[in-house]
Amino acid sequence: MILLCETLREHQPDVKEEQLPKLAIRPYPTQYVCEWMMKDGTPAIIRPIRPEDEPLMVQFHKTLSEQSVYFRYFHLIKLQSRVAHERLTRICFIDYDREIALVVEAQNPETQTREILAVGRLSKLHGTNEAEFAIVVGDRTQFQGIGTELLRRLLQVSRDEQLNRITADILVDNYGMQKVCEKLGFRIKRTDDPTVVKAEIDLNKQN
Repeated sequence: MILLCETLREHQPDVKEEQLPKLAIRPYPTQYVCEWMMKDGTPAIIRPIRPEDEPLMVQFHKTLSEQSVYFRYFHLIKLQSRVAHERLTRICFIDYDREIALVVEAQNPETQTREILAVGRLSKLHGTNEAEFAIVVGDRTQFQGIGTELLRRLLQVSRDEQLNRITADILVDNYGMQKVCEKLGFRIKRTDDPTVVKAEIDLNKQN
């Protein structure tokens, strides 16, 4: 999509910026690409997900325990279903007007290959100025501050998008995620479902 604008400028130098056609889909948000270091000193990159990440996402899902899958999806989903091409295509191809997914990427110390360690997703609620988030961290790299950092960055995306309120449904047994949310200013509230609590934050009150 960026190449479209470059081509227009090259062949029509007299075309003003405001006269260029609007992109149907936002270009890749490079402003959210950054280096970061885990608690144990491991360097990582946090960035928006890309279409070519599908093979890395397959490997990421292979690292998730049943508990991690259950905490993320509220029920067990077989690996075969989680890594289906049709599903991962939807996950890796993002319409940034509606959602954003950030991944934490690092080098595997054993294989020396790049791998995805965690995924955080922020999805706007249709017809509102609110969004929901969800985060899943691979079991091998839990307790390294990844979940906290991902949520912190999703909150920054929310502010950049001028969203008012962010929420998430969390299983009542997922104490780790609840603790992360409270650390970053979320309130944890009971719901009608005794197995689920809701984390919510009003960004207007924080400004």
